[in-house]
This record gives sequence, structure tokens and C-alpha cells, in this order.
Amino acid sequence: MKTGIVFEGGAFRTIFSCGVMDAFLEKDIMPDYMIGVSAGAAYGVSYASKQQGRNLKLILDYCNDKRYMGVNNLLNPKNRCFYGLKFAYETIPNELLPFDKDTFDSYEGEFYAVVTNVETGKPEYMRYTTDEVPSKILQATCALPMLFPYIYIDGTPYLDGGLSDSIPFEKAFADGCDRVVVVLTREAGYRKKTTASTKLVARAYLKYPELAKDLVKRAGRYNRCLKKLEKLEKEGKVIVIRPENTKGFSRMERNKEKILNLYDDGYSKGIAIAQKVKDFYGMN
Repeated sequence: MKTGIVFEGGAFRTIFSCGVMDAFLEKDIMPDYMIGVSAGAAYGVSYASKQQGRNLKLILDYCNDKRYMGVNNLLNPKNRCFYGLKFAYETIPNELLPFDKDTFDSYEGEFYAVVTNVETGKPEYMRYTTDEVPSKILQATCALPMLFPYIYIDGTPYLDGGLSDSIPFEKAFADGCDRVVVVLTREAGYRKKTTASTKLVARAYLKYPELAKDLVKRAGRYNRCLKKLEKLEKEGKVIVIRPENTKGFSRMERNKEKILNLYDDGYSKGIAIAQKVKDFYGMN
């Protein structure tokens, strides 16, 4: 049996998933396959490296640090990103809050990140390894439109994986997983809407018509994905873990009390469901 886990993105809403990850580390739950989107991948690597608490410390320590994120980074012609790329992808993991590459490398499973090919508008699934520093794959999966430059990998421009495949559970099954746990960052009943700002962003990418079309279609695709997931959940083929409520929690949330509350929600839900997940995965 091949076990898998899927981490949805959602910028700082992914702190919920980090709580689940820490609970699973505490309960010694480590699946054979991991796939993450955007922040789900960027924070998911700390789960594979077994660094309990690292993601929470990262967000609490740097959510208000202008070197980590802020408009000045976006206006800097050498950066052109809301996040400080060098600070976030080099200084933090290499110096300030070291990423345990050795433990990650000892993970016997597979870790994938979803990226969106700007030219085709379609998702691509790239296996993350520690060979490339800084990782273009982790940058690309997090590259939100308008807030990031294109991230080029082998000459091809990429943006955030959530634009094309926000919840890649179908990829997990296609890659041979028999049992899949899906960690979402939105509460039950949430449905995505196509807003005026989404249409505006799509117009900004008319140079790449396939991407522009996909941006407008994203909400419908996301909602259909949720329906499929709900069906699989009822059939007992997946376990879905969702936050209680994310209303009032910003993608770029800086309120540490809110951050801690959402993390605690994920941690408590992870602890509560741990035995069910172990049984589902066939773990002793």
C-alpha cells in the first residue's frame, strides 16, 4: 500500500496545515508520498525534514519583518517580488532557521510541488530535492500573480501551482497512492468566486492567453474539485482535514494571535484524527 498526503496552498492560511504536520510528527505519521501547492509545498518540506515547530516559528518571527514580505520588496528592481526572495529562500533556511537537508534527504518517499506553466496555463508536477539551492521549484509553486515575477526553470516561465491545480489529490492517486489524506486551508462549505480583481489580473496576463483563460476559469475548476473530493470522502477513499473557520484571516495575516489560533486548530485536529489516519494508512 502506498500512502499519500496533499497540502493545499493559501499563503499564511497554511499555518493550519503546519499544525496538522506537527501533530502528525508527534504521532509518528509519515506517508510515502507528499504533494503540496504554493505554501503547502514551501512549508510541507519541513514536515518531510521532521522539524516540528519550524514553520510556526518562521511565520511568527518573520510575518512582520519587511525583509520577508512587504511592498518595498516588490518595488525593488532587483527583487520585483512581495517577498524578499534572497531573504526567504536563502537567508532563512541557510542561516536564521536552518532547514535540515540531511533529514529531508533521508525521507524515503517522494515530495512534489505543483507549478503552473505560464505558456500553457497547465499544471506541472516537479519533484523537489535539496540539490538546487535556492530552490526554483519552491519559488515557482509560490509565485502569486502580480506579487512575484515569473520564475524560470529551464527557460520556461512558471507561476503559482494553485492557479492550475489547487488540490492535487488526483495526481496523488495517479502516482500510485492507495490512501490519501488531504489537508485543506478553507472551512467546510467554502466555494471560490470569480471576482472583478481576478478578471483584472487575467487581463494583465493577456500576453499568455492560455494562462489568462485559466485564471478566469479557476473558481469553477476549484469548486468542481471540491465536489469530487467530497464524493471520495463519503466513499472512504480519502480523509479530509479542514480548518474550523478562516473568515477574517488574511492570506498575509500579521496578527500573531490569529496565526496561533489557526495553528492550534490544525494541531488539535491533527492529534484528534491521528489514530484514524494511522488505521487508514495501515500503520501499526
